[in-house]
Amino acid sequence: MMSNSFATIPADNEAKRFFVLGDRIERQVRIRGTWLNIFDVTVPPGSRTPRHAHASPEVFRILEGRLTIWRLTDNGPEEIEAGAGDIVTIAPFMVHGYANRGNVPAVFSAIVDRDMAEFIEAEGTSEPLKAPSPETIARMTAAANAYGITILAA
Repeated sequence: MMSNSFATIPADNEAKRFFVLGDRIERQVRIRGTWLNIFDVTVPPGSRTPRHAHASPEVFRILEGRLTIWRLTDNGPEEIEAGAGDIVTIAPFMVHGYANRGNVPAVFSAIVDRDMAEFIEAEGTSEPLKAPSPETIARMTAAANAYGITILAA
């Protein structure tokens, strides 16, 4: 007999909202005892994440808007224009990054591992940064390294 499990989002969702550089990241689910975490990420127009790599795979499912995802595959660099409903996978150790080149926010769900979730929760801020300073970027890069994330270009 198959069983169903349901995850509910607690009413106090404020404690689960983080800002990393320009993005708002909201934890939706953490399944304890596993590596599985799901975050919803809102990327404002003009925002981007630096190219980076980590040991874990990631899965992005675009919910709203458009996101340009760059990744370095075995066949060379690849740029994907992803829109609502698209799913993009990132293999372990694959260099990747994303940007919102549009004029409306892009929203996607990201399935990430425990290290990435811990990085987001430890290094995210409670309020968005207007423009990250070089000091903030240097601090985030050093912190990322402690969680097995290598930032290649800020």
